Amino acid sequence: MEHVLRECVLALGLAERLELSQSDRSVVYYVALLAWVGCHADSYEQARWFGDDISARADVYSADMVGLNRARFALRHVGAGAPPARRARTTLGFLRAGREAMTSMHGTHCLIAGDLARRLGLGEAVREALLQVFERWDGKGDPGLLSGAAISRPVRLVQLADVAEVYHRQGGVEAAVAVALERSGTQFDPEAVGCLRDHAGELLAPLAGATSWDAVIQAQPGLRRALSDAELDAALEAIADFADLKSPYTMGHSRGVADLAAEAGRAHGLGEDEVRALRRAGLVHDLGRLGVSNAIWDKPGELTAVERERVRLHPYLTERMLSASPALAALGALAGRHHERLDGSGYPRGLTASALSPAARILAAADAYHAMIEPRPHRDALSSAEAAAHLRLEVGAGRLDGEAVDAVLAAAGHPATRRPERPAGLTSREVEILRLLARGLQNKQIARRLQITPKTVGNHVQHIYAKIGVSSRAAAGLFATEHGLLRVGEEVQDLPPIVPPAEAR
Repeated sequence: MEHVLRECVLALGLAERLELSQSDRSVVYYVALLAWVGCHADSYEQARWFGDDISARADVYSADMVGLNRARFALRHVGAGAPPARRARTTLGFLRAGREAMTSMHGTHCLIAGDLARRLGLGEAVREALLQVFERWDGKGDPGLLSGAAISRPVRLVQLADVAEVYHRQGGVEAAVAVALERSGTQFDPEAVGCLRDHAGELLAPLAGATSWDAVIQAQPGLRRALSDAELDAALEAIADFADLKSPYTMGHSRGVADLAAEAGRAHGLGEDEVRALRRAGLVHDLGRLGVSNAIWDKPGELTAVERERVRLHPYLTERMLSASPALAALGALAGRHHERLDGSGYPRGLTASALSPAARILAAADAYHAMIEPRPHRDALSSAEAAAHLRLEVGAGRLDGEAVDAVLAAAGHPATRRPERPAGLTSREVEILRLLARGLQNKQIARRLQITPKTVGNHVQHIYAKIGVSSRAAAGLFATEHGLLRVGEEVQDLPPIVPPAEAR
């Protein structure tokens, strides 16, 4: 956790000490942040050979991964966690075909990271540098085309920072310096190692505590340009596509859920701002999948109780990832609810209907539907008719919202079911706001209750007034009473913001 953030701070410290130009420091910054972003692209293959792909990747730092060390690593991890007979079969398979696959992994990582840099508009210098991340000073890296000073200088600093951070976290300053000196002239640039050795105390001191995202943002003064709406959408689409590389079973899932949820949101009567936020939340809803091993995601059989608990964490991880950015935290809160259910049977927090906004209900239905029409390791893809029938069963069981499911199925091309007629053509969201308005809640209170903005509430109130031909709360309340829109015993007091339970330690 936070390895990349600390690595970035250390690499920038080295760049400052070695007086790299501002443009080179910018390359250091982005290469440090993106160097490992492609590591999940072959998680499917890694889990096939090594079991828990996340654990195997963490162990890469235990030795200088060249020659016999690489062979020992492979033999130590191949078939890990499997019964002896299966592990033996996996080892034989690895000796026949796995070694070549392992050799190509670093190249895959570089290409994936470079392509993401291109899609994020980070420039050719960053993309080219990312293609060199697994080269070595002694020329024995991957793909083994470069050595020494031919490797980009920013890359050489990131390579050292990547390993030194791990050893510093595990053994302090002495361990970080020792591993750098041990690999000087082989894996690492001797000049970079000398800089770390001479200024170790100052360079490593900022890593002693938790490194916040804000500190990393402040470390790169070039981060001043705000993304336009179109640029943000493009960036989130790129992130969604790359997150879905986690497993061949989820390719295209996030973008599919996002588009389906957005179309359903429009059919449901959400405002354009809400629809935009819903689509963005759909794009990022499964980022937390990256924190769970493919040994679980791609398991063809039934999951154990422990494996199910790890699966239940992934929406929480999504929310935690996005909470670091104030601009994305609201998307994270919505995205993190895609597995919650109205009756409290969902996860990770077991929220009930009162805590789930219409957008959250639509996202949950869209994710469930889209997942069902996709293949999974334990089942074939369901037909659209079968998926629709399952969704309606979930409505009958009180787990999914009926109107949200109707909107999702309509967006997916299913024949519309007969919807209850509402007076004056009010939408379900407008009826919900009218009920709260009639009970005396102000726009800010309604916004807090429904987890939308006061501006959105104000727009809805104006539409409600126009549709029912009134201009005051009292008249709107009378209309709601007249048409039986108020629920008996409904609790609408001004609720405080929802406070999530304490984080697991």
